[in-house]
Amino acid sequence: MAHFLIRGAASAQSAPALRVRVPFTPRFAMSTVTTPSAPKVGFVSLGCPKALVDSERILTQLRMEGYEVVATYEDADVVVVNTCGFIDTAKAESLEVIGEAIKENGKVIVTGCMGVDASVIRNVHPSVLSVTGPQQYEQVVNAVHDVVPPRKDHNPLIDLVPPQGVKLTPRHYAYLKISEGCNHSCSFCIIPSMRGKLVSRPVGDVLDEAKRLVKSGVKELLVISQDTSAYGVDVKYRTGFWDGQPV
Repeated sequence: MAHFLIRGAASAQSAPALRVRVPFTPRFAMSTVTTPSAPKVGFVSLGCPKALVDSERILTQLRMEGYEVVATYEDADVVVVNTCGFIDTAKAESLEVIGEAIKENGKVIVTGCMGVDASVIRNVHPSVLSVTGPQQYEQVVNAVHDVVPPRKDHNPLIDLVPPQGVKLTPRHYAYLKISEGCNHSCSFCIIPSMRGKLVSRPVGDVLDEAKRLVKSGVKELLVISQDTSAYGVDVKYRTGFWDGQPV
């Protein structure tokens, strides 16, 4: 399953478009003011909703720094591929998309679950510029900086990103990730080896994000994590205060 920030249809004469397999309405993706000299990024997000949230966080940071997100490989200064490594078919799809991006653009940064074992990716595609695992947002952004630095004269007051950040879901719903990882060691599941042990987000942070999303017009919040029922186990169900109320 692939999600793309900008939908683009390619004709026989046009540049190849970043592949779209799941239709959606992108929100807050494009710059409100298009700047010809702004650095441009293509982004391919593969896999589950948790990976999609990772993509949203990376894209939000890039948009805050003045990067524009484009629909075709040809228009991009660099392409980021957020991979999935859960099952063999997902790994094959990730390698295929990386190869497509290299062929059409040449400058490719890889992140996501499959990036946990960089050698698997580099053995097939040795020309990738960077490989990182999931949740390594800062490393991905730094890798983009290395290829195409942000504009020094970028004014964040002109190219605003709303409080809820970039969202890749339709306007009426959004994913709300409450934790990362899983403490179980099921023999049939590879998730803990890719995403690590359970780390619950502070309850105040979760509620703050939920409030921003509702304020932006979201009608349905889909709570997600690797093990939703285990939320809080790692912090011994520590309580706190939010908006002046105990939670």
